[in-house]
Amino acid sequence: MADAQNQMSESDLQAVKQLNEAYRSIKVELSKVIVGQENVIDELLIAIFARGHCMLEGVPGLAKTLMISTLADALSLKFNRIQFTPDLMPSDITGTEVIQEDKSSGERTFKFLPGPIFANVILADEINRTPPKTQAALLEAMQEHKVTTGGTRRSLEPPFFVLATQNPIEQEGTYPLPEAQLDRFMFKVFVDYPSEEEEFQIVRLTTAPQSLQVGKTLNREVILQLQDIVRRVPVADHVIRYAMKLVRLTRVNKGDTPDFINQNVSWGAGPRATQYLILGGKARAVLNGRYYVSTEDIAAVALPVLRHRIITNFNAEAEGITSDKIVQELLKHVPRQDSESLSDERLADVTGAKA
Repeated sequence: MADAQNQMSESDLQAVKQLNEAYRSIKVELSKVIVGQENVIDELLIAIFARGHCMLEGVPGLAKTLMISTLADALSLKFNRIQFTPDLMPSDITGTEVIQEDKSSGERTFKFLPGPIFANVILADEINRTPPKTQAALLEAMQEHKVTTGGTRRSLEPPFFVLATQNPIEQEGTYPLPEAQLDRFMFKVFVDYPSEEEEFQIVRLTTAPQSLQVGKTLNREVILQLQDIVRRVPVADHVIRYAMKLVRLTRVNKGDTPDFINQNVSWGAGPRATQYLILGGKARAVLNGRYYVSTEDIAAVALPVLRHRIITNFNAEAEGITSDKIVQELLKHVPRQDSESLSDERLADVTGAKA
């Protein structure tokens, strides 16, 4: 770990310090408007600086929209909210071309009117309420950072971050995202009910005649620089192997897959899960002021990375076993401490480590 820090330039180490200070400032600013939800905010910030996208799931009234718009304000980023409905068309998201006439010459030309996708932070509210064709328009932008309209591909200005929400109730008439499309989201974040004290503070804050403003902590250029710093964070081989082991053990009937996986899982996570575990671990480390990644960082992001990539079977549903419970059991099954990871025989087939 010390060697990794010694290899970094003074400017990189200064940037890590800057990001850590910005992280603390963002938390302070958001706390002026948002009560609680610290884990959700942490996971959103990790995804932003790792250049990932998030799926949020929670019942109505938990301030998901307010949280995202406030975060965009604190980061000085352009924010747009798209309410997904059954009649929403792809052009309603990406934009459309209209015929415009030059009054002086009478010449008619096509002019592109950009849609709400042309922003830095996009809240796709209730994404499962719109047909697959419209969902696909958004998912193309997420993957390629481009949109295609009228045969022309147009680039989106970075940073580009999509937050899609799903309501866990009232599923009638919805269009659930296929697993292949869910896999494009780095995190799936659960927004839970507030505690009793938090709810008391929410009611007191929101029913008083006051308007709170958040301060600007970062800007677009700095965010892009800090995203590059996160990518350059070194990762030890045994940390990569630990992330690989967590993912590979979710695959049914593959080598040494544990019995609780074979009995309760239909499909496990693919290689993209390992990539996001590492990127999430890098971002978490830098946000906490470290320029190295530990297995603790990987374990901390395992739930939001894996919960939507593990498909449970009928047996698990009958027993009330969720993907979260499976991930938590998996974290117990694979050693977390860096020293244990290097010596544990269960990692030998992946790490090549000598016990």
